[in-house]
Parts: sequence; structure tokens; C-alpha cells
Amino acid sequence: MRPTDPTILLSFDVEEFDAPLERGRDLSMEQQMEVGGRGQARVLDMLDRLGVPATMFTTASFAAWHPALQRRAAAKHEIGSHGRVHRTFENADLAISRQALRASSGQEVLGFRRARLQPTDPQAILDAGYLWDSSENPIFLPGRYNNLTKPRVPYRKGALVELPISASPAVRFPLFWLAWKNFPMALVRDASARCLEHDGLLNVFWHPWEFLDLATSGLPRYMRAVDGERACDRFASYVDWLRPRGRFGTFTPWVRAHAASI
Repeated sequence: MRPTDPTILLSFDVEEFDAPLERGRDLSMEQQMEVGGRGQARVLDMLDRLGVPATMFTTASFAAWHPALQRRAAAKHEIGSHGRVHRTFENADLAISRQALRASSGQEVLGFRRARLQPTDPQAILDAGYLWDSSENPIFLPGRYNNLTKPRVPYRKGALVELPISASPAVRFPLFWLAWKNFPMALVRDASARCLEHDGLLNVFWHPWEFLDLATSGLPRYMRAVDGERACDRFASYVDWLRPRGRFGTFTPWVRAHAASI
């Protein structure tokens, strides 16, 4: 399955900033959307400076609240669905969010990522018109999920292509946003290199709100370990380190190019 040209898939879960609500903080929807919007504007500025594409898994509610940011993102990046809203989900949201995001972005919208990487019926995803899903993190995350028995590389669930978040071969060193914030970058880079060398693919993601100052957010230390300007600097350094090691791309073109070999 390994492509001859390793591909780097950067993505962001673009959403209302509701993480503090899980920890007893009271934020209005206006406050959640204001923080989410500021974070997305910063991320888009950062990607412009770095000149790299990304896939934006966006809630339909965010896109409706921030139409100018949605148009700006769609002009240079792929738009995927992150559901109708971030805090709740039902299968009907799959088609509702896809239709809304197609209208707001002008794109076909063929990919889905469930909030908090929760499982979703593959047939329901297909029935809503999606081609692929990226909602699995093939690691053990205490209190969230244990996916150590699931495939680590892209595979099929019937006709649906599943693109797991990257974890290194053998030991499954995690590479999602919490690992990127809390582990030494030497370990993150080594695991990233192993994925690119072994799999020909690196699939990593963040949230735009991570790139804001979170000191007064009420989030625990492990969620704001690297935030604001430090996060922007770390991201830029990571992207520059990745440049000679692969080609930056987006999900749907990669799926179309490799679907026959998955």
C-alpha cells in the first residue's frame, strides 16, 4: 500500500470552543464561537505563511456562524465534516452537516471526522454521501477509547475508507494533538519519521483554539501545555522539519489515488 511519495496530511477540527464546558465552566455559544473564530483566523494566517494545505473538519454550526472564515478556508484548503454541532451527534447529522458544508464551501465534502473520535456506523456515513472517514485513533487513551486491536494504517469498512490518526509502527507512539503538546518533540519527530518511512503516510491533527493563549480557559494543564505563540512556533518548526520528508496533501486526493490498493 505504501506510496512511493510519502504524504503528510495536516488537519484541524474547526469547532465551537466547548472543551471548558466538560470541566464545569459556563461559556455562552457566543463566547465559544468567538474563541473558535479567533483560533481559526490564526491558523489560516499561519498556514498562509507556511504555504501548506490542510483539511478543515468543520462543524456546520461553526461554518454558519463564521461564513467569511469558512469561505477563506475553502479557498485554499479541503473542507471535511465534523458534524452538525460539536457536543451532540445523531446519524441524521451526517447528511445535514454535509449539505450545509457543501453550500458554505462550494466543495463536494467527502470526508467525515466524528467529534472526540467516537465510533459511527460506517453504512450511515456512506449513506450520507461520504467517501472516507478519519475518526479512529489506533491507541489506548484512558477514559476515552482503546483501539489497540484496530488497524494502524488506512483500511476499508466495506466501501468506506478509514484513515486512522497516525501512530508509530510497533509501539504505536501517539501523534495526535495531546501527544504533540506533551511529549518532547524529539520523540514526536522520530515517530513521525517512522510513519512516513514505514507507511508512506502521516495523518496528524489539532484544534484552532490550541493556538490561542489558554491560561484563563479553565482547561487542565495537559490540554494547554503548549498554546498561543509557543504552539505557533512549534507548529512552524514541525512543518519545516517535515518538508524534506514528504509531500503535503489533503485527504480526498490521497484516497482517490490509493483507494484501489487499500
